[in-house]
This record gives sequence, C-alpha cells and structure tokens, in this order.
Amino acid sequence: MLSILNPLRLFTVLAFMLYAWRTVLWELSNWRAAVTAIGRLLTYISKFVLALIFHFIGAPVTSLIRGVETIFYTIRAFYSGIVASAPIPELTLIIMLVSAVLAVAEAASPDTVNSQPHLLTVAGLIGFAAVANYISEPLFWTLLVGLFGFARLVKKRDYVSSALPVAAVLSAVGEPWVRVIVMASYLALAIFHHSNIPSHLKEDEDAGAINRVPVPLLCAALAIGIRVAAKWAGYRHLTWMIV
Repeated sequence: MLSILNPLRLFTVLAFMLYAWRTVLWELSNWRAAVTAIGRLLTYISKFVLALIFHFIGAPVTSLIRGVETIFYTIRAFYSGIVASAPIPELTLIIMLVSAVLAVAEAASPDTVNSQPHLLTVAGLIGFAAVANYISEPLFWTLLVGLFGFARLVKKRDYVSSALPVAAVLSAVGEPWVRVIVMASYLALAIFHHSNIPSHLKEDEDAGAINRVPVPLLCAALAIGIRVAAKWAGYRHLTWMIV
C-alpha cells in the first residue's frame, strides 16, 4: 500500500509544481503586458504635455534653440578661421607694440593698467570690430573718443591713464604711420606727465608692475598658440603618414 502511495504523492507534487509554475508565468506575462500598457500611457501623456508646452511657448523655445545653434556655429567658424589663417607675424607685432604702450603707461603712472582692465577689454573689442569691418570708421573714432571721455570725466583719471585704451588700440590696429604718431605722442605725454610730478611723490611711487594682463593680449597670444599647434599637428600628421 505504501509503495503505491509514494508514486501518487510524487505525481501529485509534480502536477502541483507544474500548475504553479504555469500560473506564475501567466501572471508574469500579465504584469509585463500591464507594465507595457502603463509605459505607453505615460509616453502618450508626455507627448501631450510637450505638445501643449510647444503650443503655448513654442516660438520662444524655438528661438532660443536657434540662437544657441547660431552661437555654436559662430564660435566654430571663428575657431576654424583662427586655425586656418591666423596672422602670426601681425599678432606678434601687435603684442609687442601694445606691451610697449602699457610699459610706458606704467612707468609714467603706476597702476594704470591694473586699475582699468574693463576699459582695455572694451578697447580691444572695438579694435577687433573695426578690423573685421563690423563697424564703420566714423563710429570707430567716436567710440574711442567716448572711451577717453569716460575715463577722464567719469572715472576722474589723469591724461596718461585716460589715453591708454585709445593709444593701445590705435597701436594695435592702426596704419603704420598712425602707430608711429600715436606711440610717439603717448610717449611725449607720459614724459610730460612724469616730469610734472613733485620729486617727493616720485620717491614714494611704486615701480609699476602689470599684475593683470589685458584680455585682448591674452586672446592674441591664444590665437598664436592655436595656429602654431594646428600647424605642428598637421606637420606631424603628414610626417607620420610618410613614415
């Protein structure tokens, strides 16, 4: 009798396990279908919400995206232009001439460069806009006069400090004869200003060290570095191809 019951129990247990396993698989398939349906519903709801958002504020969002794309492509084109045709000799000459003007300014009136980095940056932007033909020549001279007047009348600086941004930008982007006249005139102005300072004040003056290099000079040096690095990388690439 016991020998007959043992196979029956085993069969019953196996049948129950098979039924339970089939039930679990069926429930899992139902849950998978339910999760899929919920995911589709959430997708439709998100699409509906996005449609409502773009319906009411679609134009500003589109304009913002286009503006970001325009800025990105402008930066990319500007970088490609630097890599392709940055004038290294001209940029080097600009750095040398502007550095000479800054040195004269610091020698005549210490802390002249360090005290007005923003005006020097604005002057550099004006010079770049003039070279790139973004602004006309009358507007260029008007902006330079405005810089001098702002430094002299609003900031209450001396003539050497007030004329520094104008002299720097003209030394950088002016014609050769303009550069000679501007640098000679600024040197004469600095000598005249320094000669009128009382002797006891001259002894108390600092030697005048430039602690903040103007941003336009840093940009010019960065352009030279990018151009040289691109040329070196291209040369090395061709060398490796030949080897």
